[in-house]
Amino acid sequence: MSGRVSVLLVVLIFALDQYTKQLVMAAWELGESLPLIPGFFSLTYVRNRGGAFGLFSDLPESWRVAFFVVFAVATVGALVWMLRTTARNDVVQRLALTAVIGGAIGNLWDRIRYGEVVDFLDVYVRDWHWPAFNVADSFISCGVVLLILGSMLPARHDES
Repeated sequence: MSGRVSVLLVVLIFALDQYTKQLVMAAWELGESLPLIPGFFSLTYVRNRGGAFGLFSDLPESWRVAFFVVFAVATVGALVWMLRTTARNDVVQRLALTAVIGGAIGNLWDRIRYGEVVDFLDVYVRDWHWPAFNVADSFISCGVVLLILGSMLPARHDES
């Protein structure tokens, strides 16, 4: 997978993430919910001030936003370096890194624009709710799973 394909996929992931978030913000008020599979899955417009699972959401806003922006920029930088040093024929690892980068940039953009991340995918069983998430989070999670699975495959080396 070439670098150009990776860049295109990152842009597509970012665009899909931002488009879905804009749809949700335009259609609903904060906290509004639409059950799609009653008792299991709803579209629920919420905002996450913290990191994964609301981590660090109680920090003062200026510190919290600065921390998450710096962390995300450093993470994306490290992932781009990893992508650039991954063999072109190692498609699984390159796809995984691309998914994580695209998702991380989507959430980074929210933090820069709003100081928090727009979430709307709500999975639950009865009163138990998984923390709401978004398209960017989905790509990050799938990318991490692919990275783990890819690390179990035999190493491939690019001859070029």
